Parts: sequence; C-alpha cells; structure tokens
Amino acid sequence: MNSVTVRAPATTANLGPGFDCIGMALDLWNDLTVTMGRFSVSTVGEGANLLPQDTRNLVVTGLEAVFNHIDQPIPALQYECTNRIPYARGLGSSSAAIVSGLIAGSAISEANLSNEELTVLAADIEGHPDNVAPAIYGGCTVGVRNGAKSWIVDQIRVPDGLNAVLFVPETQTNTHESRARLPDQISRTDAVFNIGRSAMLVNALSTGHLDLLRYATEDRLHQPHRALAFKAMPHLIKAALNGGAHGAFLSGAGPSILALATEREVTISYEMAETARTFGVEGKPMIMAITQSGASVVASS
Repeated sequence: MNSVTVRAPATTANLGPGFDCIGMALDLWNDLTVTMGRFSVSTVGEGANLLPQDTRNLVVTGLEAVFNHIDQPIPALQYECTNRIPYARGLGSSSAAIVSGLIAGSAISEANLSNEELTVLAADIEGHPDNVAPAIYGGCTVGVRNGAKSWIVDQIRVPDGLNAVLFVPETQTNTHESRARLPDQISRTDAVFNIGRSAMLVNALSTGHLDLLRYATEDRLHQPHRALAFKAMPHLIKAALNGGAHGAFLSGAGPSILALATEREVTISYEMAETARTFGVEGKPMIMAITQSGASVVASS
C-alpha cells in the first residue's frame, strides 16, 4: 500500500457525570492522508497554525504506535491533515488525530488491528478512553480500565434523531491545565451524586427516556471547578435547557457547551448564542447529528 486516507469524527466526552469514561461521536470529521515518501507533515483547516508539523503531531504519534506495537521499522511517510474539528475546544481534536494515525498505521502496515487493539493503543496514548473509544466505534461508548494494560469498552444505544447543539467559544482550553484545577479527592456525597447520574445517563439514552437527561447530565466532579475559569458555563447550560434541550453539559474539558436535543435545535442554538453574547463570550453555534460511525479508511492505493 502506497497511500491511505482516513476519516475520524469529533467527539464529546464526559456528558456531564461520566468523567473520563463516557463519550459520544459527532458528525464532524477530520481527514488524514498518509503517503510513502520523505517525511513531512502539513495541515490545513482548524489549528493549522498551532499544531506541530513534525513528529510531535499526534497523527504521527498514533501511526508510529502501530509500528512499535507490531515491532516493525517506521517507514518515511508524508502526512496531509485536513482538520474541521475545532482545535482545543473540548471536541476531541487530539483523539481524532491519534485515532486517524492509528488506523492509517494499521492499514499501511497491513497489521489490520482490531478495534479492541486500536482502543488499547489509543487509550494508552490519551490516558483515558472517553474520546478515543467513540472515535473508533462511533455512537456513544463507556470505557473503563481493566488492569494495567487493558481497557473494556461497551457501546450505549443512542435514540434515532438525537442531535448535538453546541456553542463553541473562540478561546481555547489546555486540557492539562483544566485537569489540574480538579481536586484529588471528593466527598462521598459528590461521589454518590455522580454515580447515580452516570447510571441514569446510560439508562436514559438506552431506553429513550430523554426527559431524564436534564438530571442525568448534572455533575459535581469537574464542571463546578472548571466553571471557576469559565463563569458563563452554567448560564449557557441553563440557556440550552430553557431553550428545549433534553440535557446540556461542558464538552470534555471545554470550553464548548453541548446540548442534546430532538427538536427546537435552532431555538436552543439561539438561546445559547444570546447568553454567550450577554456574558461577552465570543464564539459560534453549531448543530450536528450524533454519528454511529467511527473512524475508517475511505481510500487507499
């Protein structure tokens, strides 16, 4: 194989209470083309002026992880990235890069790794499976660590017609800095609160009891601490719910806010944008479907 093109979706993680465990794939895609030839990395689109154009780029990290995994030498390759996922906004741009690199590496090396093998490699790079698992499997997933070198991932049924309504601020979030704001310990009360909401979240999605999402997307583990740096966050969530969303939450480490809806998406989008304007938060609204498809090879030669 001389060349391979891979598509990988945006993802939203946590969905409120499912910190580092639950994620969902969105119908917004990055493309990666890898071709045999002298090493180079080029990027157009989102983050083009910010992403490293060398071996530090996560598409390279993902591809090289495959060759290291199968114990084969890494060939000289050219990487061409077309990015549509907003960079550093809590929509899984790093996971899309890692996963697209892994799948390209699996194809071009002819290793043909399984989704389970890809998930282990991706989660080991990312540190948790909440974004990488839905990027690989599509839909909504829950993933947990099983020992030091294993992960268990299962898919959660998502009702047809469920859409994501987002407000994406122009400001970027450094995930490592955002995680550093979180406490090392929480109270038993807050732990019980999040356990119950996570269970209700999975049940609401799988049974279609979407009226429960208003409560099932609540969180006490990370959102209150991240709201200290993004004071408009709870107001944007409230605006989405008032506009008709079933549930709303901070997407990943933020700063994007994501609402789940089956109707009134334009109204929800308007309410979020107006609230953001009131608080002086510049950004853009977006509406997209939940995709049941994960990353895949779309062309090869």
